[in-house]
Amino acid sequence: MHKNGLQVAIDGPASAGKSTVAKLVASRFNYIYCDTGAMYRAITYKVLKNGIALDDIEAITKIVDSSQITFEPTAHGQKVFIDGEEITEAIRQEDVTNSVSAVSAIQSVRTKLSADQKQLAANGGIVMDGRDIGSTVLPNAEVKIFLIASVDERADRRYKENVRKGINTSLEVLKQEIRDRDYKDSHREISPLTKADDAIEVDTTSMAIPEVVETISKIILKNIN
Repeated sequence: MHKNGLQVAIDGPASAGKSTVAKLVASRFNYIYCDTGAMYRAITYKVLKNGIALDDIEAITKIVDSSQITFEPTAHGQKVFIDGEEITEAIRQEDVTNSVSAVSAIQSVRTKLSADQKQLAANGGIVMDGRDIGSTVLPNAEVKIFLIASVDERADRRYKENVRKGINTSLEVLKQEIRDRDYKDSHREISPLTKADDAIEVDTTSMAIPEVVETISKIILKNIN
């Protein structure tokens, strides 16, 4: 075990409930929570804000090399900043959501952010969620979870989340976006969405959040003991 506890990797497709579950699991064990998706979204936000084309690799590489992404825990969740600008809500907007796969597929972006993530996890005591944590970022993590859920269930979750945020999108559009995102994430050349060989698969389709948290917590406790 590392100095501060275990490394816990939680991977899975879009809207499988990774970040919600990862936050709660981290809180239960008093571990750090690292939302790697927010890091990729932060870079995507800055790329779009600067009017950079998604195929301009050189300009995007400069952005990722010169940007500083930071997290600030609050009573109501984690705030995300890029170069001091708070972007917690901005990175969840549709333009970022629809562009993040393209930015995430760029080698220089993944190399830089993966290195940052490895450094953050070096002492353990961390729950990290993403698409390639167990397979690429933390291949030696003691606990690897792969969350799955049906497309219908994931679209329904995203729809309800959007309604809460006042974002108006039809359920059918969301289903198609999730299918497209799944395809892009699992077919990209660099670190595609893959289940690590030693990951435990948890199907969350018919599970409530507390149930998923309990399932993962039991797996962690087994590894601690």
